[in-house]
Amino acid sequence: MKLTVIGCGYLGATHAAAMAELGHQVLGMDTDTFKVEALNKGQAPFVERGLDDLLAKHTTAGTLRFTASYAEAAAFADIHFLGVGTPQQDGSGAYDLTHLHTAVRRLAPRLADGALIIGKSTVPVGTVAQLRQTLDEHVPAGVSVRLAWSPEFLRESFAVLDTLEPDRIVLGVEDGDTSSEADFRAVYSDILAKGSPLIVTGMETAELIKGAANAFLATKISFINAMAELCEKTGADVQQLALALGYDQRIGAKGMRPGLGFGGGCLPKDLAGFTHRAEELGADQAATLLRQVDVINQRRREHTVALAREVLGGTLAGKRIAVWGAAFKANTDDIRDSPALTVADALHRAGAEVTVHDPAAMENARRAYPQLEYADDPASAVTGAALLLHLTDWPQYSDADPADLTRHIAVPKVIDARGTLNANRWRAAGWTFRALGRS
Repeated sequence: MKLTVIGCGYLGATHAAAMAELGHQVLGMDTDTFKVEALNKGQAPFVERGLDDLLAKHTTAGTLRFTASYAEAAAFADIHFLGVGTPQQDGSGAYDLTHLHTAVRRLAPRLADGALIIGKSTVPVGTVAQLRQTLDEHVPAGVSVRLAWSPEFLRESFAVLDTLEPDRIVLGVEDGDTSSEADFRAVYSDILAKGSPLIVTGMETAELIKGAANAFLATKISFINAMAELCEKTGADVQQLALALGYDQRIGAKGMRPGLGFGGGCLPKDLAGFTHRAEELGADQAATLLRQVDVINQRRREHTVALAREVLGGTLAGKRIAVWGAAFKANTDDIRDSPALTVADALHRAGAEVTVHDPAAMENARRAYPQLEYADDPASAVTGAALLLHLTDWPQYSDADPADLTRHIAVPKVIDARGTLNANRWRAAGWTFRALGRS
């Protein structure tokens, strides 16, 4: 089939490449000409595991290409996926839907009769009704355009896998629309044949599902981190607590990892947007619960700074501190709302000399936090330091030899804020070892 993907950021570029992998002819469209140029060369302008391979494979084969032209996109196909970004508004928890509405307004006058737009962007409930009005106002006279919504559930660094092997697919359709589901099933026929469930709903449910999923995941993470606070005060071990809870099938282990908390471009933004919309709708109790989820998450960062101060004898001023990690999670260069960099910056503002290392996010971190120092490798980062903070769970850090690192660090002290370092191994090498959620 012929498809377009409007908006080629994390979501759109991954979706376009995955649709080409399914055998479709795909045209990605984005107004950023630099991004379009890079994608046409088979290169994503961000780090996402496996994506460059797919881009190179299908741009070379001619089954995938990218353009900056709405007219070319509208003429290429009659099925259009919307992957336009919906960032958080400045000074507000609400979503900024400006780019989404602009994309629909610019695409609508060029659409052919019977065209299908399938939204994938994360939006607050009620957005699709507004987009329907925008479509009706801007499509040519006599042209009928279908609108459906299929929210994405991608995890950064697993986005390709989550697109090609989703644990569920959601499709919201308008009342009385029977044809959109048939076209959608044709697009996803290979995936559906492998057993991924398709849940067909009304529009409002489809809009709510993504926000509800991320809000629940955020709640799960904040819950286990609240338990970590109790563990530290009682001498319990939050890692063992999480393991035991995870065996309960009603709870499950996935997503319940104690540590520094969540960050990135999706979970914090979606939690804030979901909370803001709940407040607008008068769902005060739901909003109160979600606000506390965010409070607990932010407190993990503050607690890590406080623990560093404690380990260093009550002051951070003038102390040299090494930070392992800048990305908000491993296997990405994304530093949006990175807990690691929030902590590093707080240490710097408290007077510490902070040196950061990250395998992929160094350039992004340098641009956003030029006041920090940076090292090209983990050992160089700890050279002369009085404390090491492990803040992003890259496998390289878990595999590092603590005995070798004692030759570089001034004082062998480490705080494991991600819970993936082997405490016994580090202590055996002579390190003072502290971890969140452990006595």
